[in-house]
Amino acid sequence: MMPMTFEVSNNVTLLFDFWEVHSAAGMAVSVIVVLLLTVFYEILKVWRVWLSTNSMMHRSQTPPPYTRSSSIQTDTNSVLESDAPLAPKEQRSFFPKTRNSWLLHVVQTLLHLLQVVLGYMLMLCVMSYNTWIFLGVVLGSVLGYFLAFPLISHTQ
Repeated sequence: MMPMTFEVSNNVTLLFDFWEVHSAAGMAVSVIVVLLLTVFYEILKVWRVWLSTNSMMHRSQTPPPYTRSSSIQTDTNSVLESDAPLAPKEQRSFFPKTRNSWLLHVVQTLLHLLQVVLGYMLMLCVMSYNTWIFLGVVLGSVLGYFLAFPLISHTQ
């Protein structure tokens, strides 16, 4: 029966039957592996945001074409060209029709898949209710955010 409260122990099975830990050295290696997986998870989250932000910035560098309306009828039926509002020539598509945008979308989808799978695996590691594994996930999250934070600040 699996424990339902946190315990400090060197005996734990993580994720798969072959990942059984029965010694202090095995627990130390397992904590390091879980810590590194969590660091990778945090960096992956920031990388996805960075890719998304950079792709939006790249798309917005070319402003949509605007022109002045050639004529506007007023109450007195006169044409006022200087007061004509700016009007877009064409509607921009929500989904750009370039090959690179689809490739970027596929890459972001695969990164999202990897992030979800890794996130659930880390959640299951925490649900082993082993205090050492839990601390490895928490410290890995802190370390991963600390390492990835410079990437966040460069996107803005």
